[in-house]
Amino acid sequence: MTVNFSFTLLFLILAVAAVLAIIDAVIRLRGRGGVLAVIELIVAILLVLSWFVTVPFGQFALAVALLVVLIILLVLRRARFTITIAALILTAAFIVLERGWIIIPGINA
Repeated sequence: MTVNFSFTLLFLILAVAAVLAIIDAVIRLRGRGGVLAVIELIVAILLVLSWFVTVPFGQFALAVALLVVLIILLVLRRARFTITIAALILTAAFIVLERGWIIIPGINA
Protein backbone atom coordinates (compact mmCIF):
# COMPACT_ATOMS: atom_id res chain seq x y z
CA MET A 1 0.00 0.00 0.00
CA THR A 2 1.39 3.36 -1.03
CA VAL A 3 0.39 6.70 0.41
CA ASN A 4 1.04 9.66 -1.81
CA PHE A 5 0.88 13.11 -0.25
CA SER A 6 2.07 16.36 -1.72
CA PHE A 7 3.01 19.11 0.72
CA THR A 8 2.53 22.57 -0.76
CA LEU A 9 2.45 26.08 0.61
CA LEU A 10 -1.25 26.24 -0.31
CA PHE A 11 -1.83 23.23 1.95
CA LEU A 12 0.12 24.96 4.73
CA ILE A 13 -2.06 28.07 4.46
CA LEU A 14 -5.21 25.97 4.72
CA ALA A 15 -3.80 23.92 7.60
CA VAL A 16 -2.94 26.97 9.69
CA ALA A 17 -6.33 28.56 8.95
CA ALA A 18 -8.20 25.42 10.02
CA VAL A 19 -6.17 24.99 13.20
CA LEU A 20 -6.69 28.64 14.14
CA ALA A 21 -10.43 28.27 13.52
CA ILE A 22 -10.54 25.18 15.76
CA ILE A 23 -8.67 27.01 18.52
CA ASP A 24 -11.00 30.02 18.16
CA ALA A 25 -14.10 27.80 18.31
CA VAL A 26 -12.87 25.91 21.38
CA ILE A 27 -12.09 29.17 23.22
CA ARG A 28 -15.50 30.48 22.24
CA LEU A 29 -17.23 27.28 23.42
CA ARG A 30 -15.44 27.38 26.77
CA GLY A 31 -16.83 30.87 27.28
CA ARG A 32 -20.38 31.71 26.38
CA GLY A 33 -20.51 29.38 23.43
CA GLY A 34 -23.24 29.67 20.88
CA VAL A 35 -24.47 28.24 17.66
CA LEU A 36 -21.86 30.01 15.55
CA ALA A 37 -19.05 28.50 17.61
CA VAL A 38 -20.45 25.02 17.07
CA ILE A 39 -20.79 25.64 13.33
CA GLU A 40 -17.24 27.03 13.19
CA LEU A 41 -15.90 23.98 15.02
CA ILE A 42 -17.75 21.50 12.78
CA VAL A 43 -16.63 23.20 9.55
CA ALA A 44 -13.02 23.49 10.73
CA ILE A 45 -12.92 19.83 11.79
CA LEU A 46 -14.40 18.77 8.44
CA LEU A 47 -11.74 20.88 6.75
CA VAL A 48 -9.01 19.03 8.65
CA LEU A 49 -10.64 15.67 7.91
CA SER A 50 -10.80 16.52 4.21
CA TRP A 51 -7.01 16.08 4.04
CA PHE A 52 -7.30 12.40 5.01
CA VAL A 53 -10.72 11.17 3.90
CA THR A 54 -13.29 12.15 1.31
CA VAL A 55 -15.89 14.51 2.70
CA PRO A 56 -19.27 15.28 1.12
CA PHE A 57 -18.08 18.75 0.16
CA GLY A 58 -14.73 19.74 -1.28
CA GLN A 59 -12.10 21.80 0.47
CA PHE A 60 -13.15 24.88 -1.44
CA ALA A 61 -16.77 24.67 -0.26
CA LEU A 62 -15.66 24.11 3.33
CA ALA A 63 -13.25 27.04 3.11
CA VAL A 64 -16.05 29.28 1.83
CA ALA A 65 -18.34 28.12 4.66
CA LEU A 66 -15.60 28.82 7.21
CA LEU A 67 -15.02 32.25 5.69
CA VAL A 68 -18.72 33.09 5.96
CA VAL A 69 -18.86 32.00 9.62
CA LEU A 70 -15.75 34.02 10.47
CA ILE A 71 -17.17 37.12 8.75
CA ILE A 72 -20.46 36.74 10.66
CA LEU A 73 -18.53 36.45 13.92
CA LEU A 74 -16.65 39.66 13.11
CA VAL A 75 -19.80 41.54 12.10
CA LEU A 76 -21.64 40.50 15.27
CA ARG A 77 -18.62 41.58 17.33
CA ARG A 78 -18.34 38.18 18.94
CA ALA A 79 -14.84 37.68 17.68
CA ARG A 80 -11.58 37.18 19.46
CA PHE A 81 -9.97 39.64 17.12
CA THR A 82 -6.46 38.24 16.79
CA ILE A 83 -7.28 34.58 16.17
CA THR A 84 -10.43 35.25 14.17
CA ILE A 85 -8.83 37.81 11.88
CA ALA A 86 -5.78 35.60 11.31
CA ALA A 87 -8.02 32.65 10.39
CA LEU A 88 -10.14 34.93 8.20
CA ILE A 89 -7.14 36.29 6.28
CA LEU A 90 -5.61 32.84 5.75
CA THR A 91 -8.93 31.34 4.64
CA ALA A 92 -9.52 34.19 2.19
CA ALA A 93 -5.96 33.79 0.89
CA PHE A 94 -6.56 30.07 0.33
CA ILE A 95 -9.77 30.75 -1.59
CA VAL A 96 -8.16 33.37 -3.82
CA LEU A 97 -5.03 31.31 -4.49
CA GLU A 98 -6.83 27.98 -4.94
CA ARG A 99 -9.16 29.39 -7.59
CA GLY A 100 -6.24 30.98 -9.42
CA TRP A 101 -7.55 34.53 -9.16
CA ILE A 102 -4.03 35.56 -8.19
CA ILE A 103 -1.03 33.56 -9.36
CA ILE A 104 2.00 33.48 -7.07
CA PRO A 105 4.83 31.29 -8.37
CA GLY A 106 5.80 28.67 -5.84
CA ILE A 107 2.44 28.66 -4.10
CA ASN A 108 -0.22 27.90 -6.70
CA ALA A 109 1.63 27.94 -9.99
